[in-house]
Amino acid sequence: MEFRQIQYFICLFEEGTVTRAARRLNIVQPALSMQIARLEDELGRKLFERSQQGMQPTSAARQMYRLFLPIMRDFAHAREQVLRTDGELNGHVNVGMIASVAQGVLSDAMEEFAGQHPKVTITVTDGYSATLADLVAGGQLDAAFINKPRRPLSLNVEHVADEDVIMVTSATHPHNLAATIPFREAAALELALPTRQHGLRGILESFAQAEDIDLSPIFEMDSIVSIIKLVERTRYATLLPRVAVRNHVTRGGLRCHDVVSPRLIRQVACVTHPRRTLSAEAAAFVAVLTKHVRSLADEEAPDKQPDANTTPKRGMT
Repeated sequence: MEFRQIQYFICLFEEGTVTRAARRLNIVQPALSMQIARLEDELGRKLFERSQQGMQPTSAARQMYRLFLPIMRDFAHAREQVLRTDGELNGHVNVGMIASVAQGVLSDAMEEFAGQHPKVTITVTDGYSATLADLVAGGQLDAAFINKPRRPLSLNVEHVADEDVIMVTSATHPHNLAATIPFREAAALELALPTRQHGLRGILESFAQAEDIDLSPIFEMDSIVSIIKLVERTRYATLLPRVAVRNHVTRGGLRCHDVVSPRLIRQVACVTHPRRTLSAEAAAFVAVLTKHVRSLADEEAPDKQPDANTTPKRGMT
């Protein structure tokens, strides 16, 4: 099994067709097919099935991809660091972020980072907290910013920031709701919330269970953007991190209501793999993202403290 064969295999697995993989590798198609055939002969297993949709990976190929991808990423990071002679960063970074955090900080953070390290390329993936954590564990992501998990993970978990979860209504909502509202009253409104697969919903449910409150939303959807649009145009309310709606509030489309009894807080954490040291590029980008998340959380924090007799519950699904 040669290093080059593994490179070719991973490229074909990701691209799905010999044509696209050969183009990405800058080689002719017969050379790629020959190396894959040799690899299959050595392993004694079929790795791909040819179909009208392209090259379909077998179960053996999926297992091989899962095992070798982290190794190849580690090799690429090591090579970049060895070849670096002038101290300038020039590698690639793969980071995951839950959408509600990305909406508030990602564009500003990437603009700052690109100005400092113009030769570094970045891929940002969004998704559920649990999914992003699995991608870090599997080596597909260098790091991920997620809702801090309730249960221990086999990953390094660094607390980044606390963010308030508030009730949000349209600026023209028919009811004259106070600027501050108890959680029980907010839960009784007609709500649009993320589904139970979403990390934020897990946090809300943990608060609700502690207060013996039943969360029964009218609408459930995982797209934060869609929830915001719905609330902005209708009588429905939602519960979202303050950072996710700040721009809409500034434009006058939404109104924020602080939730009390208890105050709702979600914790954002950065997870990394305990046995894979971040590359210099990844560490630098994570540092910039962390700075922006903390800065925005501090900027959005209300001038109040949580009730002394309440202990926030945290969660992740």
